Order: sequence, then C-alpha cells, then structure tokens
Amino acid sequence: MLQDLGLLFFRVSIGLTMMLAHGWPKLSGFSEKAATFPGLFGLSSEVSLTLAVFSEFFCSIALILGVLTRWVSIPLLITMLVAAFMVHGADPFKKKELALMFAFAYTTLAMTGGGKFSIDSLIFKKN
Repeated sequence: MLQDLGLLFFRVSIGLTMMLAHGWPKLSGFSEKAATFPGLFGLSSEVSLTLAVFSEFFCSIALILGVLTRWVSIPLLITMLVAAFMVHGADPFKKKELALMFAFAYTTLAMTGGGKFSIDSLIFKKN
C-alpha cells in the first residue's frame, strides 16, 4: 500500500513539475520559441519543439493520471536524454543535472509502472 502511494506521489509530482515548468511554457509560447528552439537530428526547430511539447506537456498529463505509464515515460526519457547530451552536451555537468534527474525518474517509472493508484491499474486490473 505504501509503495503504491509512493508511486502515486512520485508520478504526480514529477508529472506536474515537468508539465508546469517546462511543457506549458513551451506550449503557450510555441510561436515565439519555434524560431530559436534547437533543431536536432535533421529536424526543423518547429518539429523539435512539437516533439518536446508532446512529451513534456501531453505525456506528463498521461503520467499524472497513470495512463500507459510505462509507455509515456519513454518519450519523456528520450526528451531528457536529448536535453542532457545533445542540447547541453558541451555544457558543464551543472547544466545537465536537471535533465538527468528527470531521466532517472522516467527510467524508474518505465520500470515500475504507475502502481495501484493509476488508470493503468483499473484498465489492466492489476492489484
């Protein structure tokens, strides 16, 4: 029971932090940010920003609710690894630290799932 409450708290706190501090600012300022957002892997700035918004905002909502927790953790993990090693690759560790901390959190959720207090648990009838 305490483990499931811990997963609920962890999932909601990580999801809200990412959504409100990173996803929402990108979504609400999309047109202003699109011109300067780094285009990576041969993608345009707009496409890169769209993928970041999908991950940081929409996947975070699913994470908070516990909908396909393991699956939505993957785009979030990839986004944080790209931020740490591509966007901040040449920067000192201090600049990579936040993205890596989020990456550790998403790795944990990809391995554990959302727990008993999640929509996943209702859908897949896990105890």
